[in-house]
Amino acid sequence: MNRYKLILSLVLLGTTLSATAQKENNFVKRVIKKVFSSTSDSTRGPSFMLLPAFAYAQETGLEIGVASAYNFYMDRTDLQSKTSNVMLIATVTTEKQKKINITSDLWTKGNEYHILTDIRLRDWPFNFYGIGNDTWKADEDYIEQTLYRVKLDVEKRVAPKLYVGANANYDKFKFQDAETGGIFDSQNIYGKDGGQFLALGVSALYDTRDVTTFTTKGFYGRAKYAYAPNFFGKDNYKGSQVEIDLRGYYPFSPKVSLATQGLYRGTYGKNIPFYAMRDLGGDMSMRGYYLGRYKDNNYITAQTELRYRFLPRFGVAGLLGTGSTFSEEHKLRLLPSYGAGIRYFFSIEHSSSIRLDYAFGEKRAGEKRQSGFYLSVSEAF
Repeated sequence: MNRYKLILSLVLLGTTLSATAQKENNFVKRVIKKVFSSTSDSTRGPSFMLLPAFAYAQETGLEIGVASAYNFYMDRTDLQSKTSNVMLIATVTTEKQKKINITSDLWTKGNEYHILTDIRLRDWPFNFYGIGNDTWKADEDYIEQTLYRVKLDVEKRVAPKLYVGANANYDKFKFQDAETGGIFDSQNIYGKDGGQFLALGVSALYDTRDVTTFTTKGFYGRAKYAYAPNFFGKDNYKGSQVEIDLRGYYPFSPKVSLATQGLYRGTYGKNIPFYAMRDLGGDMSMRGYYLGRYKDNNYITAQTELRYRFLPRFGVAGLLGTGSTFSEEHKLRLLPSYGAGIRYFFSIEHSSSIRLDYAFGEKRAGEKRQSGFYLSVSEAF
């Protein structure tokens, strides 16, 4: 959810009942007991959460949608088994725009395989501000977008805590400038009509986290490389993509911990189309910035969260970060990101949370300070 919309979100915590919740005669008492209970599910059963949301924006009209998460163990008898999850986000608007995101993070029996999937179908507009990290709000250009995405990563354990694997990513984009004459038309932007590419690659993961959802102890390091050959000809993207994600988690006490992350994403090639570039902002990193406010070939960020889970069901967090997009044409310009948030754990067994964050970014001359409110189903990292 971004700051340009009037958010009318309604959190129905009563729908977060565990699939293993015991039957009771009084529904209201059952909901209250489940929402505030500090008791974990001893059966290691799955948990399900549904988060409805309503929003309104001038360009999209009324938006109605849901976000849901399903957390479970592939092997409930294995106490070392990591939590797997499947997440769905689906919304439609009165202007006939729609988006469906289905993602999963799966750990097979014995944590032998780690599988990541990402499927996106999107007919959804976005705001374009230009290329680089020195763009301005006054240049905001409204772009219609159609996106089809399918991603699959499969990694196998080859040593304790160490995984290696392969990945495939297919993206297809189509764009249309809603109002001609803006920065989208005036700048020399490669790939402004859209395009497609299929990237194939390899990855390596080293993971010592205590849990995969609300981590308080351990290390996570993942490196990923993919190459997109010229399968489709013409002006479609051809080149390499690199991602390095390093995370460390440090407990100060049973209730207080520090989470840190360093993230780099890079796109390489000749005549890189803007749809293959890296975006700064969003609800996962550099919170406080509209996703894509700054866009370029490369993106780097470092962020940290001080987390305080004062009750089994509730917690708070303070967040701080910095980052930038950059390229040969646009040099690194580190930007601030800071804010705070509230956590509600709808599943104690899986440490699965609903995250509400409010974050601030930079204040450019003549503009309001950038900021954003985020309502999400999982932790940022």
